[in-house]
Amino acid sequence: MSLSPRAARAARVIGTSTAAAALSLAAAHTALACSIGDFTAVPLCDAQGNGVIRVTDKDASGTPATIGLYLKLTMADGDEERLLDTETIAHPTAEGVSVDLKPLDWYAGETFRVHVKAGDKVDDDITPMVVIPDVTCGASASASASASTSASPQPSTSPEPSSSPSASSPSSAESSSPVPAASSAPSPAGGGTHLAETGAGNGTTAIAGTAAALVAAGGGIVVALRRRAGRGSR
Repeated sequence: MSLSPRAARAARVIGTSTAAAALSLAAAHTALACSIGDFTAVPLCDAQGNGVIRVTDKDASGTPATIGLYLKLTMADGDEERLLDTETIAHPTAEGVSVDLKPLDWYAGETFRVHVKAGDKVDDDITPMVVIPDVTCGASASASASASTSASPQPSTSPEPSSSPSASSPSSAESSSPVPAASSAPSPAGGGTHLAETGAGNGTTAIAGTAAALVAAGGGIVVALRRRAGRGSR
């Protein structure tokens, strides 16, 4: 049975529309398909001050995903790794759902591999691998701060000198007392300067007295001789 031209045109329009709708659904399904590109992992400190690896899933298809955290180890016989933590994102959304994976320790330079398994669509690692930056969290931060404090010079705790006089220091009355006056003992005869101050001894006084007596005696002898000479001339 042959179709009329009108029916043939209608059939072609329906077929074309159905094919376009199928292609649109395929494209939409591809856009919503879960992929490793929907996942990100970053190291950070959580609200409690603990170092964590935060994984965010922005899978619009809502495919549940299991996340595994592996610590990369460098051994003498080659590289190894250890599984540290596992979390599940049951209901991811296009806006993003996050989980925190907890490492055993937190040291700058440590490297972690984050693996994602989401149904039969994703079984891959998040790239690049996570490397811990030089940031301290929680107990590590406290230990670092304590070490920094102990290493820094401590301020002097010695008390400042008291303004009040101590028991061993002289009192203000004693310190302000006048200097004792010079001795009132009589000075040696002659009224000159004290000999002890010039370096001369008491023997100098005796010598001076003897010299004066000799001068007086010599003068008496000269006078006597002149008188005798006058008498003889008469």
